[in-house]
Amino acid sequence: MIYLKTDDEIELLRKANLLVSATLCEIAKIVEPGVTTRQLDTLAEQFIRDHGAVPTFKGFPNPYGDPFPASICTSVNEVVVHGIPDDTPLKDGDIVSVDCGTFIDGFCGDSCYTFCVGEVKQEVLDLLAATKQSLYLGIEQAIAGHRLGDIGYAVQTHCEKLGYGVVREFVGHGIGHEMHEDPQVPNYGKQGTGKQLKNGLCIAIEPMITLGSHELLMLPDHWGVVTRDGSPAAHFEHTIAIHHGKADILSSFEEIEKIERQKN
Repeated sequence: MIYLKTDDEIELLRKANLLVSATLCEIAKIVEPGVTTRQLDTLAEQFIRDHGAVPTFKGFPNPYGDPFPASICTSVNEVVVHGIPDDTPLKDGDIVSVDCGTFIDGFCGDSCYTFCVGEVKQEVLDLLAATKQSLYLGIEQAIAGHRLGDIGYAVQTHCEKLGYGVVREFVGHGIGHEMHEDPQVPNYGKQGTGKQLKNGLCIAIEPMITLGSHELLMLPDHWGVVTRDGSPAAHFEHTIAIHHGKADILSSFEEIEKIERQKN
């Protein structure tokens, strides 16, 4: 069942999502060669809890019943989603997608950003730029009266015309009191198909795009998912509300991008 949110509920969702964005900003400050993803996780959990929230990912079960052991997902290079933080130092030239969720005042926040570690190859920078652009193209289609297929079509056509793979098995989702609510929001589709978008609908749009094939493999930990061909993958995610007929982005990349510019 799709649960449409009131204006007051949308503001509570905004609070949760801006905390996610602030957490990703703290991570942006320390991402560099030699840092471990476990260090990123420790920082994120402390920051979330210091702000009166709970990390929604920690303890979240997968279909096998295994609870996720960390507060953020850290997916490095060919890991597409759900990478578990560990003690392996990040290397110059890596990319790491950091997916983060919070729960505060009864509502969830969810956003993801793919960070560069040191000097990254141009072809990978191009992948990141295209993935982020596809996110905003999808958001442009999140207008009352449009359909979910319009969002997926915008993401898919932009990425595939550039020769990238569009992941099928993992999709965006509704969000509210629960991290994952109806409807599912695929990053592929046909225009004019799927559920109609209405005011009060809150969804997470999250393109997962690969430099090579979109085919995936599950890691033995039953969480991390990698590209079958070993090519790098990018992942960007915003939570939005359809508000007054158009998309209202509840999360933010603004401060993250400012930090990135200062680093460069």
